[in-house]
Amino acid sequence: MSNYIIAYHGGKKPEGPEEGAAQMAKWKAWIDDLGDAVVNPGTPLGKSMFLTADGLSDGAELTPLTGFSVVKADSVEAALEMATLCPFLEIGTLEVAEMMEM
Repeated sequence: MSNYIIAYHGGKKPEGPEEGAAQMAKWKAWIDDLGDAVVNPGTPLGKSMFLTADGLSDGAELTPLTGFSVVKADSVEAALEMATLCPFLEIGTLEVAEMMEM
């Protein structure tokens, strides 16, 4: 089994505390349903800054990385199947990639 990162991109801010609590409850239920496949349930990220050869950018034209989870799965297809059930898809996009060992 390999580890796969499920990266969260973008996402709209909840309109109020109730909506935020409902989104979080759905996400926690999804994590609970993944069971032993969860390596890291999730790490939210703050504002991104991008560094290029031309200098520093706030990346306003990009969809920033806003968090990630790590799961273990037999294949990228299995990890994608897990990700398709993630409620974050209601408000943003997901990226799934195998974490390569060095």
